[in-house]
This record gives sequence, structure tokens and C-alpha cells, in this order.
Amino acid sequence: MKYNVVRIKLSRIEPFRDLLVYALGDEGEYDSFENTEKGLDAYVPTEKYDEGALRAAIEENCEGCVVEYSVEELEDRDWNAEWERGHEAVLVDGFCWVRAPFHDHRDDVEYEIEIEPKMSFGTAHHATTYMMMTWLRDMDLAGRSVLDMGCGTAVLAILAKKRGAGYVEAVDVDEWAWRNARENVERNGCGEIVCRLGDATTLGDERRFDVILANINRNILLNDMPAYVRTLKPGGRLVMSGFYESDIQMLQAKGEQLGLRLESQRTKDTWASVVFVF
Repeated sequence: MKYNVVRIKLSRIEPFRDLLVYALGDEGEYDSFENTEKGLDAYVPTEKYDEGALRAAIEENCEGCVVEYSVEELEDRDWNAEWERGHEAVLVDGFCWVRAPFHDHRDDVEYEIEIEPKMSFGTAHHATTYMMMTWLRDMDLAGRSVLDMGCGTAVLAILAKKRGAGYVEAVDVDEWAWRNARENVERNGCGEIVCRLGDATTLGDERRFDVILANINRNILLNDMPAYVRTLKPGGRLVMSGFYESDIQMLQAKGEQLGLRLESQRTKDTWASVVFVF
């Protein structure tokens, strides 16, 4: 299969690089992305390349950023093998080894999670996923009910289950991510995790959770926090990431309006994560 590489140059890297990855990835056409010093290289099958869709993604997600791009058709080659050579496993804070099927198994870590990411978000490479996993390490999850909103690969739901959580539910609005999540929970022997296709509007009153995980982005979190609170048990925790340290104050104010108390926060590579208590 022949591929195009779209080489995107950004006048400001953050947050626009990540916003473009989310936007282009959600289309389901782009197979992989590679961060560059000046921006991003995005790979798409030549037959699926759509200039109009690319321009729309840039216009909708890069206000205030000067964007330049060029498109190059690449020679035909085994792109799966190319991706495997460039994709590294991640050791999260010394306790969890997150790897793809083609990486070596490790016996010297407490937890190992095998993830086939495809186009879903959540391989622990990104600082937000990394921080979310450290929160799960530090919590007592034995027998707890856990909801993973915007689950992507379901890596957080899987870790929660391996840490002893009782009922675990993983939800994503993207069908591609939902299918990928189902594959990954089975791959890791966690088939009892309930994977659902949906968003915060699909959360009902039939179940409340001890812990809700939401690694999405600031605007969606602000919009969906009321729905999270409605399904959170008294004394439960809402763990969130996907935003910058400068956004914490805004999220804290919203949380306090909803009866939440900011318990703790962490930062990594300019990204932030917080834990609220209900």
C-alpha cells in the first residue's frame, strides 16, 4: 500500500500538535504520527488522503498558530514493520511495563500490560497517561468500582483491574477505540471489564463508582464533570488529566461548584493531572 506523509510545521508546538493528532486520528484515515522538532509527520494511505479534511482539521484546531504543511508520496514498503521499529515499550515509574505484542516480556516488574494501540490513545508514552497510571498505583482499588471515560486503548481500565478493582467499565465515544479496547482487555486476561460505546450523556443512574478516570481534554472535562459527579459515590475520587498546569484553577473552580474538593495534583512535561474527592 502506498502512503502519503503530511509534514506539518507549527509556529507553536503545544497544544496544537496534540490537538491535530486527536483530530486527524479521529477521522480514522491516518495510520500513525511522528513528532518532529518543528511539528508533526502524519501518515495516511495515499488513496485516503483528503486535502479538504486536512485543512478543516487545521482550521478547527489551530487558531492562533501558523501552520505550514507539505505532502509527499512515499515509496511502497512494509509500514507495519517500520512502525514496530519506531515504537518503544514504556516502563511507568518502575512498576508497570506497557508494551506492544512485538516487545519482549519482563519478569522484573509488578505489572505488565500488552497493548495493540492501532489508532487509539493510551500507550503510556504521553505524560497524561503516565500520570494517570501512577495515581492508580497509589490508590487502594481492591473491590472498588472504576469507570474509565474516554478509555482509548483501555490501558487504565486494565491496570485498575490488575490492581484489584471489582467492577470496571471502559467507555469511549469512538467506535474504533471501543473495538480496540475490547481487544486489549481480552489480550490481558481482563475480559470481565465492561466496554461500552458512548460518552458522558450515556451515564445512567443504575450504577455509581468509587473512582472515575477521565484523561480527555480540558473543554470536554469541564462540560462532562457534572455527569461524572452524578455517578460518583460519596467519598469517591475523580481523577483527570489531558490539560495543562495553567488549566488547574479553572477545573478546580468547576469542581468546587459541583461539591468536589481538590485533593492532589501532579505535573509532567507541562501537562497536569488532578484528583478530586466528592
